[in-house]
Amino acid sequence: MNIQKDIDRARLDEKSPDMPWFVQQFIDYKLPDLSPSTLLEYVRDYETFFNWLRSEGLSQATSNREVTLLELETLRMDSITSYRLYLTTRREGTNSRITVSRKLSSLRSLFHYLSQIAEDEEFYPLLKRNIMAKVEIKRIHKPKDTAAKLKGKILEEEELQDFITYIHEGYGLDVEQNKQALFAHEQNKVRDACIASLILNSGLRVSEVVNLNLADIDLNNKMLHVYRKGNNDETFKTPVYFRAQAKDDLEYYLQLRQARYKVPKKEKALFVALRNGQNEGQRMTKRAIQAMIIKYAKRFGKPSLTVHKLRHSFATDYYLQNDIYKTKEQLGHASTETTEVYAHLTDKTMSEAIERRSED
Repeated sequence: MNIQKDIDRARLDEKSPDMPWFVQQFIDYKLPDLSPSTLLEYVRDYETFFNWLRSEGLSQATSNREVTLLELETLRMDSITSYRLYLTTRREGTNSRITVSRKLSSLRSLFHYLSQIAEDEEFYPLLKRNIMAKVEIKRIHKPKDTAAKLKGKILEEEELQDFITYIHEGYGLDVEQNKQALFAHEQNKVRDACIASLILNSGLRVSEVVNLNLADIDLNNKMLHVYRKGNNDETFKTPVYFRAQAKDDLEYYLQLRQARYKVPKKEKALFVALRNGQNEGQRMTKRAIQAMIIKYAKRFGKPSLTVHKLRHSFATDYYLQNDIYKTKEQLGHASTETTEVYAHLTDKTMSEAIERRSED
């Protein structure tokens, strides 16, 4: 069972009834092909758009559910321009260029479905005019640009092990005057270091870490079985290998998992937490792991480090010893274009090309 996917599916089911009927139809159409997490982001994007439409008087609906196809069909280009401007300048929090691009892409997907795929009872398209077809969405998330943003914000070389060691030992010294923080650290440092070590020695996504069960671990072969992003087959888990360092940390954590976190037999999760007021350990949440890494990163002197940047840190280090195709496979990327980020981060391909040229 993919825990995060189940959570997002439940949230999707909660939010969908608040959408117009044609959006619910679109979600049902896409559900076999896209993950609930992706569709949940779509629904949130539509929620923002419909709220804006109503606030601007471009829809007479009193709720998002009442927005009509005709109101979408009669939108003008200047309205879309105004919406883009709203996304980049709104007071309650502006959006990055990448976020704006994603929100517009979500709209394009919906409008394309309504105008090109969905039909009414007379076999005509539900949407006769598609204003979003005129909107050019420039590709922003280029590997080279992503690499430039990551430089200096990830762990490099010996820092990978230094960060794990800091969680084990250094953080406790930094908070020794704070009895509450020190007690919490003593309770959780082995687990926390194990999580960081596993990501830094395998490149797992945080959602993949959250979903791990005890049965997914093969210590002898240094291998895990995980649900990969984009794979909707609930019967298949992908084998992912990890380095020997992570094996040692996993063994150490597993020795104390049961006793320290009072884990009931029914709880199969690998990483668990014993929350305040609780008598039994439960599966750690994605948010808890994210907050935990940020806590250690700030004290370590890497305030920009996040749990996802641990994955980037592993990938950059791994790419130095392997080619782009092995790196793509290890990380579970859909295409090598995503993996190109690490070529730019290491400048490996460029330096090798120069060396090859000098030998000719």
